[in-house]
Amino acid sequence: MRGVFAAGVLDVFMENAFDPFDLAIGASAGACNLASHLAGQAGRNRRCFFDLMTRREFIDARRFLSRRSVLDLDWLWDAMAEREPLDVEAIARRSTEFVIVATSRTTGQPVYLTTGPADTSAALKASSALPLLYRGDIEVGGMRLLDGGIADPIPVEEAFRRGARRILVIRTRPAAAIKENGLSTRAMAWHLRANPALAVAVRQVPARYRQSVDFLLRPPHGCDILQVAPTVPLAAKRTTRARSALEHDYRLGREMAVRAMREWAELAGGCSAGPDAR
Repeated sequence: MRGVFAAGVLDVFMENAFDPFDLAIGASAGACNLASHLAGQAGRNRRCFFDLMTRREFIDARRFLSRRSVLDLDWLWDAMAEREPLDVEAIARRSTEFVIVATSRTTGQPVYLTTGPADTSAALKASSALPLLYRGDIEVGGMRLLDGGIADPIPVEEAFRRGARRILVIRTRPAAAIKENGLSTRAMAWHLRANPALAVAVRQVPARYRQSVDFLLRPPHGCDILQVAPTVPLAAKRTTRARSALEHDYRLGREMAVRAMREWAELAGGCSAGPDAR
């Protein structure tokens, strides 16, 4: 639910036709936000967060006791397909390369998906399938996949490997924030103990996250990175349903987007780097 901040950022970008990017890459809710944005479906992300994701059909912690999904992605994907299907054809027509990050259940390693219209929705669902909260995985291209935030929570280094040298990163935590090896990480690793490679990947999430933050704060020579990050911790947590918290974070995202467009113009005007990525 913290992704509502990014929804606010991208709504302002779309309203201002701000789209200087050659590559769009994201994991989990970040990938889903990017998909609606690339499809040109104005307001779709906001409507998803406020009209559907706040409902108990999607989030219900009580289901954990009966070993069902706390986050019912199956219900959400069906509801969105019926109510406001993603325009996958519009995404395919764009020249922007769209990369969806997922995690292999078999190896625990990141999988970078460049999908076509037939499997974009499944790839986004796989990228969002957070273990423990969602009881299952998703098959895409013969691979069993899970939430991309496990293997590559901030895929900035992958953007760099793909040639991006001027990069805009939308965060849902303050710019210098890192992840600790907290209770949720340990619980998820225990839940996946029958799959050792994946359990190891979960335990390594805090270290991987710190590595990405270090890259953001100290990028290689010739690489410029602009972070669009909340100045304070967001009001929403992972499973927040309170509309007041979501409204606060959405408005904050919109405010930060205005600043980001100005800073991007200054950054782009001061260098002649290669491809851009968000």
